[in-house]
Amino acid sequence: MHLQTAGILVVELIRPNRQVRRMRGKSDPIDAYEAAKAVLTGPVHPEPKQLDGVVEALRYVHAARRSAIKARAATRVQIKSLLVTAPEQIRARYRAHTDNKLIPALTLTRPVLEENLLNRTILSSLKSLARRYQHLSAEAAVLGAEIEHLVAQANPALQQTKGIGTVTAAQLLITAGENSDRLKSDASFAALCGTNPIPASSGKTTRHRLNRGGDRHANSALDQIAVARITCDERTRDYIAKKRHEGKNTKEILRCLKRAIAREVFTLLTNPPAAADHRSLRPKRQQLGLLQVHAAVGRGVSTAKISVAERGQVHDAVFLASYENWLNLRDLTA
Repeated sequence: MHLQTAGILVVELIRPNRQVRRMRGKSDPIDAYEAAKAVLTGPVHPEPKQLDGVVEALRYVHAARRSAIKARAATRVQIKSLLVTAPEQIRARYRAHTDNKLIPALTLTRPVLEENLLNRTILSSLKSLARRYQHLSAEAAVLGAEIEHLVAQANPALQQTKGIGTVTAAQLLITAGENSDRLKSDASFAALCGTNPIPASSGKTTRHRLNRGGDRHANSALDQIAVARITCDERTRDYIAKKRHEGKNTKEILRCLKRAIAREVFTLLTNPPAAADHRSLRPKRQQLGLLQVHAAVGRGVSTAKISVAERGQVHDAVFLASYENWLNLRDLTA
């Protein structure tokens, strides 16, 4: 970033072959000479990411949230493990608690009232872990709200696309970088995310497999989008039925689906459409004298979906547009 600010040309290099690197040894001067030779003699190298915008800020917040989520999951596993090996008296006390009620119940325990030293120590440890879990949950919620704010600044249309949540949108923005125009085609973005088809043919069998390279966090984000669309998107289910009719197995269908999603995401990153404005939906509905239940019946959806759409929490720009058109039509016929 310092060199880019100073106006010096910066290029992005791929790590050299490990076998050649072992033969020549490794040190900072050797690495510097090898990098310079690769720039001067190699092909055109990719343009590096810009590190001075909203997406770079998003990367830091996203990394902090991911760390908090990972630590929270580890804390939950510790609590469960300690309860499994605890004395029967303590296990029986919390056996009937569900996961949502276990943590609050542990934070309300009073270990000092226990006469048994072992029970007192175990409950004190469990209470400490439960408080840590709640603290990490609150931290993750604050960071999640910050991520939503930054994504709305960087590319609001991305998180309004069906199946793309705030966290997955943040990861895709981080992978593409602030200067997403450095991605020359949807094929290059698919390769960056590890969703480009890799030939795996042998003999008379012609097939492709999933790519095990690329940015694995971005690949995971595309996988989450695919799973979400399989459960709630009719167009995706039709696509899967078509591929299955062609004789493809589940892994090959998933590869094709993730490649198609990468193509769509590339367009949203490089040429984002105007985001749907949800702020006018509720006033317009109230002006027509309609309740949310009336709008839900008219659109054939649940009342909860109307509510989240009016609050800007639905990730489906097509539904937002159709809901707004339905309200406008009702306004014209009123």
